[in-house]
Amino acid sequence: MKDSIDFGSMDVSMLFRKLLVPTVLGMVFSAIFVITDGIFVGKGIGSDALAAVNIAAPFFMIATGIGLMFGIGGSVVASIHLSQGKNKAASINITQALIFSSLIILVMSMLCCLFVEPLARLLGSSEKLLPLVIEYMLWYLPFLVFYELLSTGMFFIRLDGSPNYAMMCNAVAAILNIILDYIFIFEFGWGIMGAAFATSLGTIAGGLMTLIYLLRFSHSIRLYRIKLSIKSLMLTFRNVSYMIKLGTSGFISEASIACMMFLGNYVFIRHLGEDGVAAFSIACYFFPIIFMVYNAIAQSAQPIISYNFGAGQPDRVRKALHLAFRTALICGICFFIITLLCSQNIVSLFIDRSYPAFDIAVKGIPFFGIGFIFFAVNMIGIGYYQSVERGQRATIITLLRGVVFMLIGFFSLPPLLGVAGIWLAVPLAELLTMLYIIGIYFKDRFMVR
Repeated sequence: MKDSIDFGSMDVSMLFRKLLVPTVLGMVFSAIFVITDGIFVGKGIGSDALAAVNIAAPFFMIATGIGLMFGIGGSVVASIHLSQGKNKAASINITQALIFSSLIILVMSMLCCLFVEPLARLLGSSEKLLPLVIEYMLWYLPFLVFYELLSTGMFFIRLDGSPNYAMMCNAVAAILNIILDYIFIFEFGWGIMGAAFATSLGTIAGGLMTLIYLLRFSHSIRLYRIKLSIKSLMLTFRNVSYMIKLGTSGFISEASIACMMFLGNYVFIRHLGEDGVAAFSIACYFFPIIFMVYNAIAQSAQPIISYNFGAGQPDRVRKALHLAFRTALICGICFFIITLLCSQNIVSLFIDRSYPAFDIAVKGIPFFGIGFIFFAVNMIGIGYYQSVERGQRATIITLLRGVVFMLIGFFSLPPLLGVAGIWLAVPLAELLTMLYIIGIYFKDRFMVR
């Protein structure tokens, strides 16, 4: 099951390709997992249900963010331990990451289910959409922990040298979701509950596959039983705190998508009502594909950079970083061109021309796609600082991108440009972030000289 991978001696270009292909494919499957609901809900139930799923989606993003936070933090620490021959320490770190991230998700899910109606209103649901939002959340939230296990465990399986198995975990979850979506929505007529339940069953399958690998088939790292003595618990909390510090920017990156959805829903529903939210939801379903591809590129470079950073090989670190930047930028340009030329085809995947949201989305998505080019640079820059234990800098960049600059875009552009300004808010945030990253890069070079 383990692939032939040596992070310390294999040619960096070959190593990057060996990690990149299955990681990108795995992330594409994850993206399919996300957008399948949108396609089946839009075609099988209608635009109101599509808007309802988009209003509930921030919880999915937060769960993914927690998975990224512990996955990135745990894998960076474990990579450095492995480069120094400390396999047991690396195994203990990944165990701590999985257990604590799962506990956080379980507590969050329980609280959200208890206060589901006020949370739905807080997320911007109208009275018309409220029953659909609540129904979706109640059939999805209790199973979020399995998605968290899947998203966190992917980092550790790749670090163990098995990117192809990691890809299979995502593929099985996505394919099962697609099959069950069709059965539950079109054959059984279960509506939005069927969409939520199909997604939940898919995440359960992927999460269990992850656990089975780490318990039975892993090689360099494996799950350890955490000791419950005071000394051991204090050491565990210290390790978890450091992982959180390194991975916080990963959480904020994902939470920023939730912030984007929340702000976009808020602004669109006031300018264009439920049809505006439905149109924006199509962009939000398309966006995770872009995010996950860039994230896959960053994750492919991460173990190479972290391992060689820990081993004191800066030339290999730089080569991996440059490969990641070039790959992401090429993808960004391609994504923008596809969005510009195929906006009608993208929208028609989700809803028919008969819905007013169709024309709103077709006109707006090309504006939204401008940000894909800048986003490519930003994701790799953030991933690099995470990989070399500069978590604070990565966190600052991510906060600026996901909160400060996005607030500026959503509240300054619509009064100036109207509806086009809402679509351009996210590209503006990505542009400002890229300029900030370029600025600190040249500042660092100047200081070194």
